[in-house]
Formats: sequence, structure tokens, C-alpha cells
Amino acid sequence: MKAHDGMYIGGRWRPAAGPDTIAVVNPADEQVIAHVPAGTAEDVDAAVRAARAAFPGWAATAPAERAAGIARLRDVLVARADEIAETVTAELGAPLAMSQTVHAGVPVLVAGSYAELAASYSFEEKIGTSTVLLEPVGVVGAITPWNYPLHQVVAKVAPALAAGCTVVLKPAEDTPLTAQLFAEAVDEAGLPAGVFNLVTGLGPVAGQALAAHEDVDLVSFTGSTAVGRQIGATAGAAVKRVALELGGKSANVILPSADLAKAVKVGIANVMSNSGQTCSAWTRMLVHKDQYEEAVALAAAAVAKYVPGERVGPLVSAKQQQRVRGYIEKGVAEGARLVAGGPAAPLERGYYVSPTVFADVTPEMTIAQEEIFGPVVSMIEYADEDDALRIANGTVYGLAGAVWAGDEAEAVAFARRMDTGQVDINGGRFNPLAPFGGYKQSGVGRELGPHGLSEYLQTKSLQF
Repeated sequence: MKAHDGMYIGGRWRPAAGPDTIAVVNPADEQVIAHVPAGTAEDVDAAVRAARAAFPGWAATAPAERAAGIARLRDVLVARADEIAETVTAELGAPLAMSQTVHAGVPVLVAGSYAELAASYSFEEKIGTSTVLLEPVGVVGAITPWNYPLHQVVAKVAPALAAGCTVVLKPAEDTPLTAQLFAEAVDEAGLPAGVFNLVTGLGPVAGQALAAHEDVDLVSFTGSTAVGRQIGATAGAAVKRVALELGGKSANVILPSADLAKAVKVGIANVMSNSGQTCSAWTRMLVHKDQYEEAVALAAAAVAKYVPGERVGPLVSAKQQQRVRGYIEKGVAEGARLVAGGPAAPLERGYYVSPTVFADVTPEMTIAQEEIFGPVVSMIEYADEDDALRIANGTVYGLAGAVWAGDEAEAVAFARRMDTGQVDINGGRFNPLAPFGGYKQSGVGRELGPHGLSEYLQTKSLQF
């Protein structure tokens, strides 16, 4: 694991404009493991200028050639998978097994899917007497979060490159080392200079400078709804396109006909994965009143297997740990029944939070409405299917969800009525080609697959 003391701009590592640095902390033992440059508006401007200079040539490159470049990048990510996994574990705290399978593995699938799409996508179509050209938007400012530090980067950079755009990336300050590894992979894959550029730094400084830069054509941001509003306002003032993947408060709806034990077990596993730091996690478990207490007992038994420091990693930072513990305290104060876990730190060192399950949660409680982003499950009782739907749709978010039923058609019928962008049916499985993104305050636009590629394209009609 190596930290660069510069920015990757125009195909090379170059010194940062300013002297300030950001400490990278291992959340499992609270030790500083590296320092990276804290980028300034001057660094962002240099990166954007490099991306702008590279854009005409990359946009004119044949789609098959762009596809080949993305395929080479995928192959480098495969070759460096162990190093990527170790780096993610060091700066995010995810257990190594998860870093290997998810944090290093999923980006390979996504990059591979865009290598194939770039080669097969129709960038031109006939509509009546017109020819419609699908052309790259231009320079993309990509701002990514810390919770899936490589996946979030690849999910933005790969489709942007496939479309013919060039990119400036500002990664989360908590997990910049993985982004630096990605820049090394881009370089090793031989992509043209300036097509991808990296500036590390703080959100209010480097992130804001990137979102506001007059020569950035599209801002793609993943993170909190509050910050997304600010970026949307900044981009809107400049009539600039945005793609926003924001918060979630997803419902896991277990209908009476479902396999209750399986639904509860998988639901708990979904939230405990990545220590609950997943925007699409099914943090609200909705159970019919006749099965509620049985489900609560099953949940308590299931969560007991998630031992902090073993099966569950720490949260990313002390700030995040305090935030989640504050939500747990709020749940107790508002009258929810603590079934497992609690606000007390489970280990003396590291930013760990006890896996927590609340019962007797009502839909209006804070823990049922706000995104906690930690290993906390709220179990909510419903009277009938219409009541379940009202609760499931009763938040400002609409990112993801799950429905369980004995009959798939029954689950699908319920899912069709949910106000959310993605629903897992009886467990579902990850599909790198399926669009991901939210309704309501969960965002604007989609990532992954052809829908994700289209975010980086604009249309030109030739009239005959």
C-alpha cells in the first residue's frame, strides 16, 4: 500500500498546488496509515484543463477502441485485486473477505460490463426521417463516497469513458488510497493522458470547486441528500447537468406467505454487510402483526452471529461512529424496544458499533425515517398489505427495497406499487446491467448498464 504525495493529472503524478494534507486513518485501530494532498481549486482547475484538452481526441476515438481501453483497465483491476482488497480493508475497515469478494470483485464486473457495452452500444439511431446521434456530454466531474470506494469510482468512470467523456475524480477524503490505486491502474492500462484525472481533497474545497467549475459539463455525485442538494443548486445555477445518487431508507417487506426465517436472516445480513454503510440497505423490516414477535426473535438470533471485529468491521470514522450511536440513543429515547445491541462501544479500540435491532418501532420515529448508515435494523409491524405499502412508501427516500412472498407473482405485484428505484424479489441478486438510482429525494439519474451509459450522452438530431 503506497500513498502518492501528488495528483494524477494529464497522465502523470504532479505535485499538489498547496502544502496541506489529509490523514488517512485505519478505523479498526485508529492509527494514521498515510497522508494524501488536500487539493485546492488550483489543483481542480489544472485537472479540468487536462480533461478538456483530452476530450476532443477521446470523443473521436472509435467505440471499439474505447472498449478495449476499459477492458485493459478491468484486467489491471483483476491483477491487482489482492492489493485493492488490502487497501480497502486498511482505510475503510471492511473485513478482508468482504473486501476481496465485494470491494475488489464487483468493480471488475462493472468495468467488464462497460467494456462490452462500449463495443456494442448504438451511438446512432434512425427515427423516421431523422438520424439521431448520441454524443459524449464532455468533461465529467465525479465526486464519490467512502462506503464502496472502488465500486463507486468505477460505476462513474467506466460509463463516462465508454461514452467518450473525460473525467476528473474527487474521491471521499476518508478513502483516497483506493482512488490512487485506481489512477495507477488507469495509467498501467495505457489510457490516453488527461482522459482520467484525480484530485484528492476535502468536499467543501476540492469538491465544491469541481462542481462549480465552468468547464465541467456534468457533475456525477454519490453521497448524502443534503450535499446533493448543494451540488444540484450549484450545477443548476450554471445550467449544468447532474447525476445524483443520494440517501435511502429502504423497506424490507415480508408478506405473510413468505418463508419468514429466510426473509429475516437475509434481511439482517443485508444490513450488517459493510457495517450497515450501504445507501440501499433494507434498514426497515416490515412484518405482519401475526408473525411479528416470531420475526423479532429470529432477528435477535440472526444478529447475534455478527460479532464486531470478526464478521462486522468498524464504521469508517469516529464521526460516523458517534452519528450512529446517537441514532441508537434516539431510538431508545423515543420508545423503541432494544432487542439486540445498543449505543455502548463493543470494543475498546476502533470505530465499532454493536449490531443493533429495534422492535416496536413506529413509522414516524426518527430511526424509521432518517438514514442511519450503520448496522441498525428497525422492525415495524403492519396490519395488512395496504398498511405495509403505506409504511414502505412513507419516507422522503425511494432508493431500494425488498419484497418476500411465497409466490413470486405476489411479491412482484407489491413491488410494482412501491415508490423506489430498485426492489429485490425474494432475495434477488446483483445484476451489473440493471439501472440503480432513486425516486424522490434519493436522487436524479441512474447508474450501471445501458441506463448508466446514457447519463453521459447527449443527443443531436440530423433532419433530412
